Amino acid sequence: MNLPFDDEHAALFTVGQVAQMLDVRQAFLRRIDDHEIVSPRRSAGGQRRYSRHEIGRVQEVVTMMGEGMTLPAIRRILELQHQLAELTREYDELARRLTERSPGPAS
Repeated sequence: MNLPFDDEHAALFTVGQVAQMLDVRQAFLRRIDDHEIVSPRRSAGGQRRYSRHEIGRVQEVVTMMGEGMTLPAIRRILELQHQLAELTREYDELARRLTERSPGPAS
């Protein structure tokens, strides 16, 4: 049986809980949401709800900011990482297809 907390993408944590876990201010979490860097899902009442995956992203943002990066720069880095991951998946898929099509070595 899979429970919601087993799923790293299940939106379970409130802004207050995440702020306390990561020792950041709630306003910081709202700001990175406004900059569309980490955008948690919303509950039926409009409250932000974070998944474990999003909490990991917030940790990455905190680390990058600690290294002196701005929010726009962080957003661009994360976008480029996402694009690279997509291109890598596409490349791997094409390589797999080519391998399946090519005949084996001639005997």
